[in-house]
Amino acid sequence: MLNWNTIDTVLLDMDGTLLDLHFDTHFWVHYLPQRYAEHHGQSLAWAKAEIYPLMHAKQGQLDWYCLDFWSRELGLPIVELKREIAHLISLRPDADGFLQVLQSSGRQVILITNAHRDSLSLKMERIELKTYFQRLISSHDFGFPKEAQAFWQALQAEVPFDPARTLFIDDSLTILRAARDFGVAQLLAVRQPDSQGALRDTEEFDAVEGYRALSAQLQASSD
Repeated sequence: MLNWNTIDTVLLDMDGTLLDLHFDTHFWVHYLPQRYAEHHGQSLAWAKAEIYPLMHAKQGQLDWYCLDFWSRELGLPIVELKREIAHLISLRPDADGFLQVLQSSGRQVILITNAHRDSLSLKMERIELKTYFQRLISSHDFGFPKEAQAFWQALQAEVPFDPARTLFIDDSLTILRAARDFGVAQLLAVRQPDSQGALRDTEEFDAVEGYRALSAQLQASSD
């Protein structure tokens, strides 16, 4: 149970937190290797053997999230390929209701994502979220991923907030730990970022089981 009376700012991740991670999982794990194999006239197994080690090497770095990097590296139009399966982009259950309650509460609400600006734009075309946030911030704006302390320093310089009175929700435990190191007081993980994936152990972090319950808590604190 969060103490909403101690929260002035809410920072929210996008993929896997507000949006179902299934789109991203399907694109990077299945669809991109398939299209890469077709492009080179090779097998899917060959494509995965080419792409997966590179992805693993870049994980947690800004390049991992950079569509420009992957377009150059793989010689494929990544944004256009994402558009081919954009119908899979969807909100997590009750996330919009939670955002509406948050907006009504008068708190500062900021979207912070490692997604590239082109990916962010594509998702905003499919799911109308912009109206719920004072700012939509991509880590590419700062040149550092959310895993880095430099991101949090740049964020605070850009959007003043008191970490001690801030709630941050993200599906990445590594990123939550980075936020904790910066001093963000209230942290929530996500139990099932991908609706078609397994429930996850969120280790030392409490987890969002559903946004309806979180909305009810927030509304009760305002009564």
